[in-house]
Amino acid sequence: MTEGSARLAPRRPAKRAARRRPLPYRLDVHVVSSGARAAMAADVRAGLTASPKWLLPKYFYDDRGCELFEAITLLPEYYQTRTELALLRAEAPGIVARHGPTELLELGSGSSHKTRALLDAMRDDGGLRRYLPFDISPGALLAAAGRLAEDYAGVRVRAVAGDFERHLGRIPAPPRGGRRLVAFLGGTVGNLHPAAREPFLRSVRMLLRPEDRLLVGTDLVGDRARIEAAYNDAAGVTAAFNLNLLSVLNAELDGDLDPRRFEHVAFYDADFEWIEMRLRAREAHTARLRALDLAVPFAAGEEVRTELSCKFTRASVERMYADAGLELLEWRTDPRGWFAISLAAPA
Repeated sequence: MTEGSARLAPRRPAKRAARRRPLPYRLDVHVVSSGARAAMAADVRAGLTASPKWLLPKYFYDDRGCELFEAITLLPEYYQTRTELALLRAEAPGIVARHGPTELLELGSGSSHKTRALLDAMRDDGGLRRYLPFDISPGALLAAAGRLAEDYAGVRVRAVAGDFERHLGRIPAPPRGGRRLVAFLGGTVGNLHPAAREPFLRSVRMLLRPEDRLLVGTDLVGDRARIEAAYNDAAGVTAAFNLNLLSVLNAELDGDLDPRRFEHVAFYDADFEWIEMRLRAREAHTARLRALDLAVPFAAGEEVRTELSCKFTRASVERMYADAGLELLEWRTDPRGWFAISLAAPA
């Protein structure tokens, strides 16, 4: 599909079209385009010709990558998802009662599993009108939109498939007379390099009117062993997720990167307060990306950084908001202090 907006509906004979009710959800697609492919090509060329090499984590999420990430969230080592979900279930009713949102815009929505805590609170409060999930994967969005439209009768669901860096401006304006809650959950803000975080949050700030709110989930600085285990699970699911990035590049850029020639590496850097995920070459070899006309040499033991996952404190979150023109309003953590959700407003 070319870049633009499309309402998805099943094929049907024209003579019966008027008798069918329209689908209760809509999917606007802005990523399946030659422009998106060109952006990926530019990113990959820049990263694999740099020293040290790097790749962007947004390219993890083909259909297989989405499936693997959903599996990661269920692992015993991966405390983040269940801790944040418990926080949302406990705090969402109060947040909704205090701020009265009528529309939920979720950035990086994925399967929208945790979103239900917010949607339930908004529905029970009587104000829920529309849900806008935004994600890079059209397939994940379509599956989630259908389920949510069925489970929340009367709520308009308008999904947007887009790239955080390119398509936030395509998000529909909030309805008049309502209040928007923007949710950015899962600690995903920590995947942004600190240099990219401020401009991104400033672009999110532009989506907010004075009465609107931003809700962010952040993984917190803590025990090294616990944090590292979440990225080095015993079942090897995170390793498969990391290595799948090579398969994405092969499919999209006609490559011959062999996952068997790499191994997954993840470690906590206490100086920067972040996890780094990398792919380490097991042996010296050269891979090719024919769509880029690019040969990529790898030395034995050479590493490619594929993800950062920054960890936060209340003070660093408050600075993060202030740098982007936002003000911290509320801060909530789980009893063990492993994860936080915070609410911000335009300063």
